[in-house]
Order: sequence, then C-alpha cells, then structure tokens
Amino acid sequence: MTARTTTGTTTDTTTDTTTDTAAQATPRRRIRAIPLGPRSLAALVLVSAVGVIGFGWPFLAPPSSQLSAHAEDAPWLFAGLLVLLVAVVAATISESGLGPKAVAMLGVLAATGAALRPVGAGTAGIEPMFFLLVLSGRVLGPGFGFVLGSVTMFASALLTGGVGPWMPFQMLAMGWFTMGAGLLPGRAGLRGRGELVLLAGYGFLASFAYGTIMNMAGWPFMGTLASNISFDPQATVPSNLARFVAYCLATSMGWDLGRAVCTVVLTLALGPAVLRALRRATRRAAFETAVTFDAPRA
Repeated sequence: MTARTTTGTTTDTTTDTTTDTAAQATPRRRIRAIPLGPRSLAALVLVSAVGVIGFGWPFLAPPSSQLSAHAEDAPWLFAGLLVLLVAVVAATISESGLGPKAVAMLGVLAATGAALRPVGAGTAGIEPMFFLLVLSGRVLGPGFGFVLGSVTMFASALLTGGVGPWMPFQMLAMGWFTMGAGLLPGRAGLRGRGELVLLAGYGFLASFAYGTIMNMAGWPFMGTLASNISFDPQATVPSNLARFVAYCLATSMGWDLGRAVCTVVLTLALGPAVLRALRRATRRAAFETAVTFDAPRA
C-alpha cells in the first residue's frame, strides 16, 4: 500500500535528516492544525460572550434582577449552558477541517496534559499542565488551542474526580488560556530567546488571569459563609468588586503565584526542546495535505 498526496505524486519514506533539512530550506509558514473559518469564529465569539456573562454576571446584573435573587442557582444555569455551547464550538471547529492527523495530535497532547495535572496535585499551584498548553497553543494556533484546552481540562477532571458545576467554567477558561497563546504575535518568525521570554511572560500573566476568572465562577457559591468577602446580591458593583478582590487575595493569591512561577520555570527550562518537538511533529503531520491510499497491488 503506497501513501500519496492529493497532488498525485508518490512519496517514499525518508530519513529524519532529509525531512528536517528540507523543512529548514523552505520559508517558514504558519501551520494550523485547525483552520478557523467564519462559522468557527462566530461560534467562538458566541461562546466567549456567553462565558463572559457566565463569569461576570455578579458585576453585570443589577441588585433588583431575578438573577441576583438566585445567586446560588445562577452558576448552575450558566454551567449547563456552557456545556452545550462548548460542545457546539467543538463540533463547528471540527467541521472546519479537524482531520484524522489533527485528531491524533489532539488526543496525544490532551492525554499528556491530563496526566501532568495530578503530578503536583495542585500543591502550592504546581501545575505543569499549563506550560504544555501554552507551548501547544503557540505552535498549533488558536483554533487547535481552544479545543485542546477544553478537552484537556475535561479529561483531567475525569481523571482526578474533579467533576462538578465548576468543570464547564474550567473548560472554557482553559480554552481561552490556550487560544491566547496561539494569538501571540510573531508566531511565524519569532524564535529563540525572544520567543521563550514572550511565552514565559504570557504564561505568568495568564496563570493569574485563569485563577481570577475561576474565582468569579465559585465566588457566588459562598453565600454567607464569609460575609466580609462573599458576594452580596444587594450590594452595589463597587462594593462587590472590593469584596471580590479581598476574596482573591485571601483564597487564591498564593496558589496563582505558584502556578505562574511553575509555568515560567518550565517554559524557560523545557520550552526549547518541547517547541522543537511540536514543530517537527507538525511539519511531518502536514495537516494541510490530505492523504489517500492506493489499492493493494496484485
């Protein structure tokens, strides 16, 4: 059985040296495992808009609204809605060109990320999964990054038993986190130390952003457990904002700092090797080239 590309030329197996030399001789171009078409972009914008409302509704809903009157029920409503919307986004993106090679890459990276999450067991924010997702999103683009972040968080939740109303929020936040890495500038030409510094800086800031966003999802559940920092449906927006800042400082600042430092250290230490491996695998996968197979010869 001989593999051939859609151009009709037959290719035989070549050595790694020949492949790498040819790749270096050709100009660098952006390789996207999942191209983002109009439908995919529209779905991403829709789910992101609903996600912003789902995370930030305590600051968007006036005290007299019915949503504020059901402060402990609202996160469940948004959690159920986000599950459906994330599924719609994944389906839409898959229709835009999620081929078998991209599925294989997605499965390998998602399984690796899910396996890395329990390594530190979240102790002091040591979560090596984040650095892998930053590098993957950088190499494979924002569309692949969003799907990878969501699927990895879903798989890791099943692996660690972290299934609950917070899981859809984690999936969406991690999708944003990984997609953002794919949107960083200089993806086609920036290499070396400059790229590592850029990714480390993004990982540091995004680690705090992820923790803050997830605090928004869990904060309304507190009710009256800690009246000085919990969400008050009858309070004004400035008052609730002050309570939220106090809540973040009291509950997650140390955790987020540990996650940020871990991401920076792993990115600077392992980033060059991981980036090379991801780019080499992406070149050899040739996502834009469809592969067909000839019938066996008699």
